Amino acid sequence: MTRSAPHRMLEVSGSEALWLLEGTALGRLVYVRQGAPVVRPAVHLLEYGRLIVRAPAQAAALSGRATLTYQADAIDVAAGGTGWTVTATGPAELVADPDEAAHYRRTLPGWVHGPHDTLLRVQPQSVAGFRLARPEVTG
Repeated sequence: MTRSAPHRMLEVSGSEALWLLEGTALGRLVYVRQGAPVVRPAVHLLEYGRLIVRAPAQAAALSGRATLTYQADAIDVAAGGTGWTVTATGPAELVADPDEAAHYRRTLPGWVHGPHDTLLRVQPQSVAGFRLARPEVTG
């Protein structure tokens, strides 16, 4: 009888995790609002070691936040769930300069949600990444 082992998560280095993050543009911004976790779709780019994130989130809800988490992945269901996942956490600030904000709004087309269109600069202090591998077949 042939059994398959569980899927494997293989941890990658921080530099490889940032490289994976740089190779995609879609992810999720995670923060706490009124004591509950909130997850919003977002687009990002990695620039000078910082994440620039555009998300349909209310800027007022993010003001003064000490840290935010950003998560992105690329998982191929048709290939048995292989791929990767990366989570970056660090202090964030709103992109306040109007010229810089206009540049990033042109560069990062996102999901504008009424007045909830936020641009953030996140300095990753903690980066965790994993490659998702197929199970090994045993005999």
